[in-house]
Amino acid sequence: MLAIIGLLIGLVLGFLLDPSIPTWLQPYLPIMVVASLDALFGAFRAYLDGEFSDRTFIISFLWNVLLASMLVFIGDKLGVGSQMTMAVVVVLGIRIFSNAAALRRHVFEV
Repeated sequence: MLAIIGLLIGLVLGFLLDPSIPTWLQPYLPIMVVASLDALFGAFRAYLDGEFSDRTFIISFLWNVLLASMLVFIGDKLGVGSQMTMAVVVVLGIRIFSNAAALRRHVFEV
């Protein structure tokens, strides 16, 4: 429940304050969003399975964002930023769809 409240507060503040993103951070923002969605879908799946832990969610959320950003940063420094970004998006996308499939099975009991 804490995660949902935090998400709603963050969304409201984001829309009301309309923050500007620094130029150096803009290439990493889409990766951070995808990593965040992965953690969010994983948390929702754990909640429906009765295994949710707020500590695990916070650590997973921060770790996913940090690790995905580091991988893209390293890819930029090596000159393969777009390929590394694509790799991160594919891996996290697979995890998101895997969690979404589990959620669908749980909700519709199929």
